[in-house]
Amino acid sequence: MKAVKILPESYKEMYSVDLQKDKKKALLVNAIAVIIAILMAVPMNSFVPISSLFSMEDGFGSYFLRFFVLIVLIVAYMVIHELIHGVAMKICGTQKIKYGYTGMYAFAGSDDYYGKGAYIFIALAPVVLLGIALAAVIPFVPDEWFWVVYFIQITNISGAAGDLFVTVKFAGFPKDILVKDYGVSMVVYSQK
Repeated sequence: MKAVKILPESYKEMYSVDLQKDKKKALLVNAIAVIIAILMAVPMNSFVPISSLFSMEDGFGSYFLRFFVLIVLIVAYMVIHELIHGVAMKICGTQKIKYGYTGMYAFAGSDDYYGKGAYIFIALAPVVLLGIALAAVIPFVPDEWFWVVYFIQITNISGAAGDLFVTVKFAGFPKDILVKDYGVSMVVYSQK
C-alpha cells in the first residue's frame, strides 16, 4: 500500500474528475450528499424529534449554546476529516500533503500516486473512523443535544459523498490503477 512517487512509463491516463470544473459531476455528488442527509434525518426524526434542538426549556442561553457548539463542531469536523485523509496518505508513504479549502471543498492532496487499495483506504478512512466514533457517542447524548451530535454524523456521511462516489467508481476499474489526488481533482492512470 505504498505511494508511488513517479508514474511508470507504461501508464496512461484513463479517467479524471475535477469537482471544481465538472459541474455535472459536482451536481451529482452534491445531490448524493443531499439524498444521504435526508435519508438519515427524516427517519431519525421519528425517534428524537428535531424540535428538541430548538427547545428552550433549559433557557435561552442553552438554546444558543447548542447552535454555537454545532457550528464549532462542523468546522472542527471538516478539519479532522481532512487530517484523517492526510494520516492515511502518510500511512501509505506520502511525505508531503497539501491541505486547502476552495470555498466549496476542503481537501487533502499530494503529488504521489496511489494503487487502487491504498486510494480506497485513503478515501474511506475519515467516514469510517468518524462514523464509528460518532455512533459510539450518539446513544449517550441527551435529547436536547442529540441533533447537535447527529448533525455531525449526517455531515460525516453525506459530506463524504465525493469519497463514496470515487470509491464506487474506482472499484470497477482495473486492479493496476494508480490515482493522483490533487485535492478536489484526481487523475486515474492504468497500464495500456
